[in-house]
Order: sequence, then C-alpha cells, then structure tokens
Amino acid sequence: MKAVVQRVKEAQVLVAGELVGKIRKGVLVFLGVEKNDSAADVESLAKKVLQLRMFPSPQGGRMDLANFEVDGEFLIVSQFTLAADCNNGNRPSFDTAAPPDAAQKLYDLFVQKMKQGPCRVQTGRFQAMMDVTLVNDGPVTFILQSK
Repeated sequence: MKAVVQRVKEAQVLVAGELVGKIRKGVLVFLGVEKNDSAADVESLAKKVLQLRMFPSPQGGRMDLANFEVDGEFLIVSQFTLAADCNNGNRPSFDTAAPPDAAQKLYDLFVQKMKQGPCRVQTGRFQAMMDVTLVNDGPVTFILQSK
C-alpha cells in the first residue's frame, strides 16, 4: 500500500462537476492499493498518516505537530496509478495493482480507520474520474509505504 501525503491549505475533489469532498487546512492523501496488501497494511499506514508530524509548531521551526494537533482535516483519494511500474518501456504496467473489488475493500477500511481518529475526514469517489485541486502548503509532500 502506498500513499502520497501532502500538507495543504485547502483541497477538493469534483466528480463530473459535483463536489464530493473538500477540506480546509490539513492533509491530502492519495492512496494506492497493491495485490499483496492486507488489513495489516491498512492498520500500519493509517497509524503513520494519523501521527505524521507535518506541521510547524507555533514557535516556527521544524515539523513538530500532527494534523490533529493543528485542527486539520483529511481528504483521502484513491489513486491506483501509485501501484504502477514504470521501469520497463514508456507505458506504465499495473500488474501490481490490486483488483478493483479487493482495492475498494482496503480503501474503505483505510477511510474507516482514519475516521476513528480525531480529524474530520472527506473522500473522493472510488474508481471515478476525479478532478482534484489543492493548494500545497510548503510544499510538503511525503511518500509512505506500508511494506
């Protein structure tokens, strides 16, 4: 399981012109599910994302605070292209991506775990063509993997 995690000032997701998710200050999570991922991967990655210190303290300086400590929100968007292999040729291979049914179960479980935390959680729509807009704060972007 892979996640691209971005600190944002705001972010939103549209599907066919319909607003389906929107946050103010917080964290945008693009989540990719791979074939061998399990509930244990969800558990470890959700815990990491919830506790990741991405925000500066009021005194300035380093990244000392997690999203919940700054009253941030989460926007979680499924992105199967994170499971792509681009090492051979010019066309990405998606052989390592989980099949849609399995991926959706783990994506939904990830969202459920995140909603158990102290932050408001919004989502995109699984398997939809989405327009995602964001204002990256920093920019601050991390790539996380469960394995």
